[in-house]
Amino acid sequence: MTRYIIRRLLWGVVLLIVVCALTFVFFRVFPTGDPAVLRAGRDPSPGLIREIRHSLGLDHSTLDQFWKYIKGVFLHFDLGYSYYSRQSVRSLIFERLPATLSLTIGAAVLWVLAGLSVGIISALRRHSPIDRASMGTALLLISAPEFWLGLVALLLFSQDIGKFPILPGSGTYVGLTSDPGKWFTSLVMPWIVLASTGVAIYARLMRGSLIETMSEDYIRTARAKGLPEHRVVRQGVRASITPIATLLPLEIGVLLGGAVLIETVFNIPGVGRLAYNAIHASDFPVVQGTVLLAAMFIIAANIVVDIIYAYLDPRVRFS
Repeated sequence: MTRYIIRRLLWGVVLLIVVCALTFVFFRVFPTGDPAVLRAGRDPSPGLIREIRHSLGLDHSTLDQFWKYIKGVFLHFDLGYSYYSRQSVRSLIFERLPATLSLTIGAAVLWVLAGLSVGIISALRRHSPIDRASMGTALLLISAPEFWLGLVALLLFSQDIGKFPILPGSGTYVGLTSDPGKWFTSLVMPWIVLASTGVAIYARLMRGSLIETMSEDYIRTARAKGLPEHRVVRQGVRASITPIATLLPLEIGVLLGGAVLIETVFNIPGVGRLAYNAIHASDFPVVQGTVLLAAMFIIAANIVVDIIYAYLDPRVRFS
């Protein structure tokens, strides 16, 4: 088992290097615009452009720039400096990470609890009006884009412009340590909007998995032996939830890289909003840093899922 974990960790490091290389090549080799020209403003002189290129380290060879970047990332977690603010990219990300963590964890708790509950009820009351209503609603939520749901929620329920002003609107995020009460209320609407698609997906997956499990031979045998129905359902849920629960780390890993649409709609100062602003400003080091952070979370989530599977099924270690 130890060898399997080490092998997965080494593959994770290799994947991070590949991500670093791809983002570096995309922003430095492909014609995305010269950062020195973008920063110099209108009608810059050649001397000013050379000075800016030197201050940003762009006058070195591409291989030299890449080596310095890789060495800084893996030895010191140095993601470079913003072209515009000259702030450390690492400090910019760490300033925004608590907001993204708050948004992601709250939404994940909501969609897991609601999605699994709806899926279990729909599976146990198959073809009933409750089942049809819940699955129809789930299909609508899966089809609706998150940014559209966010705008509709603001128009209906925000205290600024909503027809039913019951919740704080866009740009009202408050840190947890500043005011826990305002932190909670400012995230209620983003949590619901972000979790809506997850609730729908988990509900449909849980329903299908539980229906299949409840038709297994061992479930029929348990009922034939007189096992109480609530214990039969409990065994079915435990068997059905395992493959679905492995999706959770992957979903969280993706969102920790920045829920760009939700953070933009609700003006939450998170990593996704930071990446959005950096793309608009062509601030390549910040974009590289946020992409690398998202890759780290996703790779870590994949490793966690693989290790869980290896514990549950020893055959995975040798595949």
